[in-house]
Amino acid sequence: MADMMSRLPGARLVETRQRGWVDPYAGLAAFDYSRRYPSPELSAYVEHFWVVTWTDLDEPYEQRIVSHPTVNMTIVRDFHQIAGVIRGGFSYTMRGTGRALGTRFRPGGFRTFLGGPVSQLTGRFVRIGEMFAASGPALVEQVLAEPDAGAAVAHVERFLLELGPEPDPLAEEAAALVGMVEDDVSVTRVDELADRAGRSMRSLQRLFRDYVGIGPKWVIRRFRLHEAAERVHQGLDLATLAAELGYTDQAHLTRDFTAAVGMSPAAYARLGTTTRP
Repeated sequence: MADMMSRLPGARLVETRQRGWVDPYAGLAAFDYSRRYPSPELSAYVEHFWVVTWTDLDEPYEQRIVSHPTVNMTIVRDFHQIAGVIRGGFSYTMRGTGRALGTRFRPGGFRTFLGGPVSQLTGRFVRIGEMFAASGPALVEQVLAEPDAGAAVAHVERFLLELGPEPDPLAEEAAALVGMVEDDVSVTRVDELADRAGRSMRSLQRLFRDYVGIGPKWVIRRFRLHEAAERVHQGLDLATLAAELGYTDQAHLTRDFTAAVGMSPAAYARLGTTTRP
């Protein structure tokens, strides 16, 4: 497989709070991962920075990811791009020694930097230099030349703040609604979310398309399947799980899970017994 990130529509999720990682226990044996949180001035726009480092890998290691409803900016030696919401998944192959620095924007948080609907980026990777003209390549050079991860994060912080992001109440609303869907498993339908938001379904869909980059139905389904992927490892009865997550029956959950994760819940649960420490 090529070193660059590529679409993986059948990638599977794993039982972990690093939701979306494929086989994270194997991954954490191959590389180090840490999160760093933004300054208060940037926290309305950035959820966190993430740093992945790997050293003297004997064999290439491919880490696969199933995406979230967020925009990410990633800087690594051979890849420095901004990814919109990716409906399937993507991967990166690590070789030798290296470091990747990522910026995960809050849902809605990238719109102020983009200056238009985030749906323009959905399913796309855009080079940082293309997005930010001359200042983008300069940022990439600074980050790649900086050996200290904390100082590299500071370069990104300064860069983003110098772009002059402006508070946007609609971005805050979008982030709050996405957070509600992620945290509250009782939210299983778009009309329920619209009622909680005090919006019509059409208005809610426009808000998500403009600020999140993808519709509320996709966001709900993705988070409910993330939840299902965790709970199958707890031995929860599938019929009970289906009812809790808003599926019509066990067969409905099994179909959706298999389509998104690439295997049935039962097969996925068996897989988990061989990957956990």
